Amino acid sequence: MSDTPTTPWSVGAPEAADYPAWRELFRGYCEFYRVPIPEEKAELVWSWLTDPGHELAGLLVRDGDGRPVGLAHYRPFARPLHGAVGCFLDDLFVAPEVRGGGAVDALLGRLREIAAERGWNTVRWITSEDNYRARGKYDQVATRTRFLTYDMAPEAPAG
Repeated sequence: MSDTPTTPWSVGAPEAADYPAWRELFRGYCEFYRVPIPEEKAELVWSWLTDPGHELAGLLVRDGDGRPVGLAHYRPFARPLHGAVGCFLDDLFVAPEVRGGGAVDALLGRLREIAAERGWNTVRWITSEDNYRARGKYDQVATRTRFLTYDMAPEAPAG
């Protein structure tokens, strides 16, 4: 498939009735990264996505039949060094059967619009070093940074 959309993709926030489709997409995302996601944690993430007061927001890309085929989860983050706010794209996943058809372009394009609408000065994300297919797309639409990512576990409280 080419990267030119052949399906009239539509992108918007998830709605209550989208939970089953979102759950399947999120399951696929978690399986790709080999992260188990018990139902209670998936429900917690969904509650964040559907709570207008929570910082995490989401998008679903739908095919011409209105079926959700991809997701993006994003949030604002402060950038003190730049005196600005950016958009952090936490999760991005498109169903394997529609990859290469423009669904990811629709999601990233909408995120770029949201960032502009909200005055955010960048859209940033990380991916696995061995996620070659996605990196090929990302190299077309964004600039790879020179920064490495580290995770540090919190210290257990003394007790």
